[in-house]
Amino acid sequence: MSEHVTPPLVLIPENAPFNPDQRSWLSGYFAALLGPAVEGATALAPGDMGGGQKLADNDDAPWHDPSMPLPDRMELARERPEAQKLMAAMAQQDCGQCGYNCADYANAIFLKSEERLNLCQPGGKDTLRMLKKLDEEFGAGGGAAPKTAGDAAPKAEPTLGPLGFCRENPVEATFLSRLRLNAPGGEKETWHVEIDLTDTPIEYVVGDSLGLFPANAPALVDAVIAELGARPERRIGRKTLRDCLLTDYALGGAPDGLYQLLSLLTSGEARKKTQALAAGEDPDGDAAHLDVLGALHKFPGARPDAEVFLEALDELQPRLYSISSSPKADPGRVSLTVDAVRYSHRSRLRLGVASTHLGERIPEGMKVKVYLQKAHGFALPDDRSKDVIMVGPGTGIAPFRAFLRERDATQAPGRNWLFYGHQRQASDFFYRDELNALKDKKLLTRLSLAWSRDGGEKTYVQDRMRENGAELWKWFEGGAHFYVCGDAKRMAKDVERAIIDVASQHGGKNPDEAVAYLAHLKKTGRYQADVY
Repeated sequence: MSEHVTPPLVLIPENAPFNPDQRSWLSGYFAALLGPAVEGATALAPGDMGGGQKLADNDDAPWHDPSMPLPDRMELARERPEAQKLMAAMAQQDCGQCGYNCADYANAIFLKSEERLNLCQPGGKDTLRMLKKLDEEFGAGGGAAPKTAGDAAPKAEPTLGPLGFCRENPVEATFLSRLRLNAPGGEKETWHVEIDLTDTPIEYVVGDSLGLFPANAPALVDAVIAELGARPERRIGRKTLRDCLLTDYALGGAPDGLYQLLSLLTSGEARKKTQALAAGEDPDGDAAHLDVLGALHKFPGARPDAEVFLEALDELQPRLYSISSSPKADPGRVSLTVDAVRYSHRSRLRLGVASTHLGERIPEGMKVKVYLQKAHGFALPDDRSKDVIMVGPGTGIAPFRAFLRERDATQAPGRNWLFYGHQRQASDFFYRDELNALKDKKLLTRLSLAWSRDGGEKTYVQDRMRENGAELWKWFEGGAHFYVCGDAKRMAKDVERAIIDVASQHGGKNPDEAVAYLAHLKKTGRYQADVY
């Protein structure tokens, strides 16, 4: 039976980024901390932690730019409170891969409600190292309340989100099919993938992403086991070593923990190199290409016990893919547009984990673990009469195929303009027939294409934007919503520069006004990005 207590007078607002238990605990903590001083007090301002501390907030983040290098972000946050420094270390994409947005992930780490520091996949090792460094600098207390002798309450177990709607609580769906989108002659390998959702609770809207738990390539797993000199059938917990490496552990870029382990098993010059690699240094200029197998090859005299070896690896993380279907046009199923990653380095074929899992290894009819990641500010306008401009080269077309199918299914009266580009028109025009059919029926008002490998000069989507600048400006001034999907560090920034140029050349704005115009589009939700 729970003891009834009077609610504290200091309340954490309901729109603060905490669950009810966290809000209750924080309210009680501040009430106890302030004692009699809280009589007549009002609610704390959102983000205000008291004592000069402040939670991270996307609206208060001058570094919230995915193209900004980590050192520059940390410099901007140098005088900021601790939680905001943690946010600056994130990749700043709000991609949802970690299960949060960047600000909420930083706040969860600061408040000690999230202990995992390795969830920011786009940030990779750089973000992980910086988070560890900040966590150590802040001390064991961090944002948690100091313990007292009367603290006997056990730490609450993290609550799972709804089934199928968070990475901690995925569901099994059925892999239906794959269809290669590249015609012969293409340099890349891209697949249209279909997954059946009919037996799952997942309901999505266009703009959302699907999280998928992949499996490592069996050949790579077998090579790692052979290099360890271990037995694949060895039981570790409830699984064999081979099964653990197939589904539970990442075999990509070698983690710092593995180098730390190898340093204990080496000596002399080899130990110095493992220690340097563990510290983020690059003694031989090959750190960027060292995966787990490569690290074992590099230090052949160090062979840890298999169980200790697993403890030094990172968990295999889910991958997020933009959904390229519409629930109204494609009920009961979801589609993805996936580039299969393959490249050779020093005579070894390297494979993207999830992309080749979907592109070649998983058979039709097999179950795959998935979950839905709701979009953070990437959605069609509520007013279907609004015009829509979409820029998505390569697989960046995925959410815009979904947008167009949705607009077609709902008979949205607004105009639609797609800028699409890739290497070669003959081999890389994804969804060509579908897009041309939508253009013929006037659903796709304009289709502007850019091919970087056709002809003498490379042409990109941002070049087409500038070429069509006068008409593009008319769409902007008419209230059109603008969307971009693709690479955060290069393509998305080039597209932003193109908008600034259009505003300057065709809108008569000076450089400062053109930059402010782009900022206004973002602030009012008329510029939205799905970047990676």
